[in-house]
Amino acid sequence: MQARNHHIDALRGVAILCVLLLHFALAYGLKNSPLEILPSWLLRAAYQGNYGVTMFFVISGYLITSTSLHRWGDLARIDLAAFYLYRIARLLPSLLLALSIIVLLGVLDVPFFANSDGGKDLPASYFIIAIASVLTFWHNVLMQSAGYFNYCLNVYWSLSVEEMFYLLLPLSCRILRRRHWIMLLCGAAIVAGPAYRSLHADNEIDFMYGYLACFDAIAIGCLTALLTQHWQPGPRVGQLLRWAAGLVVAALYVRGIGGHEVFGFSAIALASAAFIVGATAGQGHPGPLQWLGRHSYELYLFHIIVLATMRNLVDKAGLGYAERLPWLALFLAATALAAAVVARWVSEPANTTLRRRFRGAATAASASAGRSPGAAP
Repeated sequence: MQARNHHIDALRGVAILCVLLLHFALAYGLKNSPLEILPSWLLRAAYQGNYGVTMFFVISGYLITSTSLHRWGDLARIDLAAFYLYRIARLLPSLLLALSIIVLLGVLDVPFFANSDGGKDLPASYFIIAIASVLTFWHNVLMQSAGYFNYCLNVYWSLSVEEMFYLLLPLSCRILRRRHWIMLLCGAAIVAGPAYRSLHADNEIDFMYGYLACFDAIAIGCLTALLTQHWQPGPRVGQLLRWAAGLVVAALYVRGIGGHEVFGFSAIALASAAFIVGATAGQGHPGPLQWLGRHSYELYLFHIIVLATMRNLVDKAGLGYAERLPWLALFLAATALAAAVVARWVSEPANTTLRRRFRGAATAASASAGRSPGAAP
């Protein structure tokens, strides 16, 4: 098993914080609080959290590709059944829990859980389509046609992008087989990304949520894994790369998405990839930011449930000047607690159990196939 890279966990921790801050800012705003003393350009940066999602895509492309290389030696030898079952074991248990909570409260017509976002008034039966779209990797496509319709489910568009990548990567590698063809496919995705965004720059759901709008970041992560399979920088160069890439990410984040819909996401992806290259120079050390990165999936799934609950308790107008920052702190603490509980009691045990059962079944099948026809059972 590969050791965790705490530098990459830190980058993932920054990415999830960007997403959490964005959704809190959209729900409650950051003005009329002690944060007003900050420059306006810095306050605007809180609303650029979709760059954090792009960082996630790069990290996912890198980790899935590098793990596959480590596990099977070559992308052309990916075991399709094992790959998909490992992904199911990691993703599905906690996702089913989150969806169950949202549907239960939505059917009860609890605000921010029902299908009434964006001025919509869709019946509870629409959950059938919505949940099916999440579980079969086209929720972003549904949103491109239906718009924003469910406050909680809206954020799961990015999961559909990642799941489609998980579906296509091993199939593409098994079909193409040659490393240079795989790299050319990644190159095509990198070119297609800004081209697609340029055609849809006037619609945020299209230029941020579409498959082609996001696959370039994932492809950059995949190429980063292929590059670092044979070359890693030394400790000093790695540290310089991490610092330089981190500063570029911060500068792009502060500059914002507006006016940079086409190439802004490409730039964030390239800077994130440069950070990852620097991260391969050493494992780093665990810390609070790394903890957030390690639990980023659970934080992603359940932060919106926490935020929807809080919005039902106190709306934006109900928060005074002195209350907004404590409310933000409570949101972050409650989300971290929910993520820790889900990881400890759902994600980790389910992941371990499902993988163990798969390995047991695979071993039994291999042993059965190795027996001669006349051997005793």
